[in-house]
Amino acid sequence: MTATAGNTGISIDALSRLDRHLLSRYIEPEKIAGCLTLISRRGEIAHLSAMGQMDRERGKPMATDTIFRFYSMTKPITSVALMQLHEQGMFQLTDPVHRFIPQWRDLQAMSQPDGPVTDTCPPARPMSMRDVLSHQSGLTYGFMEGALEQAYNRADVYQAGTMKGRDLQSMIDRLADLPLKFSPGDNWNYGVSTDVCGYLVQTISGQRFDEYLQEQIFNPLGMVDTAFDVPAEKIHRFAANYERGPDRQLRLLDDPATSLYAEPQTFFSGGGGLVSTAQDYHRFCQMLLNGGELDGARLLGPKTIELMTMNHLPNGEDLSQRALGTFSETANDGVGFGLGLAMIVDIPRTQNVGSIGEYYWGGAASTIFWIDPAEDMIVIFLTQFMPSGTFNFRGQIKQILYPGLVE
Repeated sequence: MTATAGNTGISIDALSRLDRHLLSRYIEPEKIAGCLTLISRRGEIAHLSAMGQMDRERGKPMATDTIFRFYSMTKPITSVALMQLHEQGMFQLTDPVHRFIPQWRDLQAMSQPDGPVTDTCPPARPMSMRDVLSHQSGLTYGFMEGALEQAYNRADVYQAGTMKGRDLQSMIDRLADLPLKFSPGDNWNYGVSTDVCGYLVQTISGQRFDEYLQEQIFNPLGMVDTAFDVPAEKIHRFAANYERGPDRQLRLLDDPATSLYAEPQTFFSGGGGLVSTAQDYHRFCQMLLNGGELDGARLLGPKTIELMTMNHLPNGEDLSQRALGTFSETANDGVGFGLGLAMIVDIPRTQNVGSIGEYYWGGAASTIFWIDPAEDMIVIFLTQFMPSGTFNFRGQIKQILYPGLVE
């Protein structure tokens, strides 16, 4: 009989194999400084493994309570916040965004997504609330390639790490003077849509976005280490962030002691601004897996979670048929997109093991998570290495983990 971790039905050998793989392939060759893996199934944590270092320069080992930059893993939290307001009847998914951002009423769209910014036309329809939740809005990111992306940079719309002293309104104002990349609903494109969702939470609720998250999500779930900055008393737990240099060697990108995250923030990025821990994010994921409730605190109804994790791309298509741009936190084949989350819609097209309906996202510093309702399982993998597309951690963890689901 195969030995399993507690009552989770996950093979202990598979979990050991995963640790050996990460250690021998990534940590010992110094491709990453360290990592933390949390795997739970049937409501029980089967695996919590901290390996390597959280801060090479100070010789600090990775710990289970290390604080990480979550970047785009902020997006599902922001999407939950906006859908809480949807449950209160504050808006319909079909409502135009300009209902809440009047200065966007006359936004134009580029005639061709890869054409000149000056060649525009009225969009076929206004941007809807569903469009911003599902990245079908026509908004983009300045760090990607294209004429509109260059215009974003010239206008200083948004760039992580450069928003000191700015607020969400300043981003909305700058976007009002730029066209959309395409008519809303015509394509899928990764961009500042979820930052706009954060602004919408603030506008609709009448509460500053960070305060709303604290009151409506973090406090009810007991997410005690999740915030837009790291207070001085926790800075010793904050990991360093790394990148690969031209010589393919690991080099420091953001020192915890001098990081902008060590200062109070004014721009509360719903698309990428949070820091958190494995335990905090696991509580958020368990709430989603439970249908919107954890330990007596209900954040959303089960039907809302069901709606968020359905594929909202037209005609049941996957991202390979709808996505523009050169970057997001997912592969495209066999992957749909809902309201703030990607999900598997065709396993053979993904060319990996998994389950139909598992949903997920990731962050720019190579953090990943997924929730597999069919297996009653949550996987969180955290490291601090940019850019996130360098190594296929998600694919490799799935290859090793899923054969270990023996009960």
